[in-house]
Amino acid sequence: MAINPNEDTEFNDALRTHGILPPRPPTPPSPSPPASPTLSEKVDDLSDSELRDLAEDVGNDETERMIETIRRQRLVEERRRAKARFGRVYPIGRDDYTREVTEASTVAQEGKPEGQGTGVVCFLYKDGIPRSDRTFEHIRVLAQRYPDTKFVSIVGDKCIPNLPDTRVPMIIIYRNGEVVNQIVSWGADRERRIEELEAVLLLAGAITPQEIPKRDRDRDRDSDDEDEESDDDASSRMRSAGTRTNRTTSKNIRQKEEDSDSDFDL
Repeated sequence: MAINPNEDTEFNDALRTHGILPPRPPTPPSPSPPASPTLSEKVDDLSDSELRDLAEDVGNDETERMIETIRRQRLVEERRRAKARFGRVYPIGRDDYTREVTEASTVAQEGKPEGQGTGVVCFLYKDGIPRSDRTFEHIRVLAQRYPDTKFVSIVGDKCIPNLPDTRVPMIIIYRNGEVVNQIVSWGADRERRIEELEAVLLLAGAITPQEIPKRDRDRDRDSDDEDEESDDDASSRMRSAGTRTNRTTSKNIRQKEEDSDSDFDL
């Protein structure tokens, strides 16, 4: 009679004891039960009013405080998202230019002076050009750092037909429907730091300095003099960076449109 070595019988156990059959493979361990959901996960889908009702009905002071903390954190995050109008780089096409750039720069911002419009930074690039790729990374960082400013991107020759690679990256800055500055071949002369680009955008009015929280101001005020940096010194360096850049800035887009010999009309 043939023996099935996989059968769980006393006879096979005796054969295994005497080494005639190989040992049975170990039984795999039972899977661990899934972790219990956290309080935050349990209330993730609840609305603000449902959270408030739950905190009142839970009957446990500690749990009530935790629910109230989650609710407040959620409100803070919602306010932050509502305040941040942009916060990223928006890719556009040539047909979108007027709407997404020129007209978008005329939109009034809540809490800002009448007629100031919106700062719009249009970034013309081409993949594979090191200075363009590096500047694109800087643009992405600045878009997150200054969410009140709109940053858009478009491939250079898709925006301006026949735009040569030597002209990219190009940065065109708009405010209130007007071109306020244009930078051509940024980083072609030398590798540029993000602080330099930030300074140029600040001087052009495309971005505005972020308000420093009071606790940070107090900390800076108490720090050693050698670590402190005055606003005048910082502004001076920004003016210097902007001046160096503007010396090599070519005609703006509007001037090019008026120039019948120009090959780079929008």
